[in-house]
Amino acid sequence: MHTAPPPVNNSVLSVSALNRLVRDCLESAFPLSWVGGEISNLTYAASGHVYFSLKDAGAQVRCVMWRSRAQTLGWRLENGQKIEARALVSFYEPRGEFQLSVEAIRRAGQGDLFERFLQLKAQLENEGLFAVDRKRPLPGFPRRLAIVTSAQAAALRDVLTTLHRRSPQVAISLFPTPVQGEGAGLRIAAALAAAGRSDCDAIILCRGGGSLEDLWAFNEEAVARAIAACPLPVISGVGHETDFTIADFAADRRAPTPTAAAEMAAPERQRLLERLSQLQARLQRAGERRLGDQRQRLDWLASRLVDPAEQLARRHDHLTRLGDRLRRALLAGTAQHALRLTALARRADLAAPRTALRHQAVDRLARRLQQASEWQARQRQMKLNALAAGLKQLDPQAVLARGYALVRGPDGRALRSSLTVNPGAGLKISLAAGSLAATVTEVVAPAEAD
Repeated sequence: MHTAPPPVNNSVLSVSALNRLVRDCLESAFPLSWVGGEISNLTYAASGHVYFSLKDAGAQVRCVMWRSRAQTLGWRLENGQKIEARALVSFYEPRGEFQLSVEAIRRAGQGDLFERFLQLKAQLENEGLFAVDRKRPLPGFPRRLAIVTSAQAAALRDVLTTLHRRSPQVAISLFPTPVQGEGAGLRIAAALAAAGRSDCDAIILCRGGGSLEDLWAFNEEAVARAIAACPLPVISGVGHETDFTIADFAADRRAPTPTAAAEMAAPERQRLLERLSQLQARLQRAGERRLGDQRQRLDWLASRLVDPAEQLARRHDHLTRLGDRLRRALLAGTAQHALRLTALARRADLAAPRTALRHQAVDRLARRLQQASEWQARQRQMKLNALAAGLKQLDPQAVLARGYALVRGPDGRALRSSLTVNPGAGLKISLAAGSLAATVTEVVAPAEAD
């Protein structure tokens, strides 16, 4: 929409007001547009702003590109270059000069290339070639990396220098290929296929910065499909941070520069060593802590261990007490039966006139009592004999008689493990007949259980 000029009147405008009106009219009348021409009168100011003229055979116009826009250009302007500038029409009020405020610049003729770039990107994206779920993870600890680039490229030196500084343990395989010019795309695709068949763990596809035309080989469909078909993860480090290619979208990882691609491909060796040292320290502390716990448990178990002789003495005392209780029970039972027999005898004496029958009954009861007492005594004696036999089996002397030996340490306690004594310690070995004094010459640790 055009801004209507102010109505004519007799008021007097200042120069500043007039220039402001002109600027408002120009900026509102012209949208953001592409303007083509040749660069002349080029000046790079110390502030970072770029000033130049854009001309053709019939006219020229002043242009300014502010520093924030110029820093993202990626290449240096030169007088005589044919360019296409995306700019806003502006008016510099202090000097009353008409000029263009440039936001982006491309080399002349790259408009068609950019359209082809967008069309191919949309096509491959619709096919799912750029889908996130098909991106493969990078190896955490690669042993060998493949580099696909030109053998003369400065980017190759940057990548090799970075890898040598960060990860000198990683081996490198170079798959050289042209990265610019006729047929470069197909040769890059062939190099990627060869790298995918190698014993490498990942691939770095890299090239230095340049114009859209310079980087066009990485925008070809063959390269994108070769990346997607590659069995190894691919890192794309093409151009500068502001450069984007089809290869960047197809790759498993996109790095802003070749150097960044090298940093992304391999972990820093020093950090790995530091991490390994930390894990080793943690493992050592855990081992020492577990060993201390086991030592405490061993001491606790040792405190609960009872000497076999002491245990045998306890069992013998218990058996003696059982024998005493058995004898007392037998005597008490016999006394009770005797009392009962006496009572029956008195009752028999009092029962008349069947005294003879009573005497016979008493005799039978006496015999039954005698038989019951003898049977009970035999049962108790058999039980006592069984307990005595069990006690005899626990007798250390009986164990020694079978060829075993009882080994006591310097503290007099019986030894159950070779780990409780040290070489040079004195031992006392008890046999079935006599005893031996011995000195430890070697300690053999018990085999660990599976």
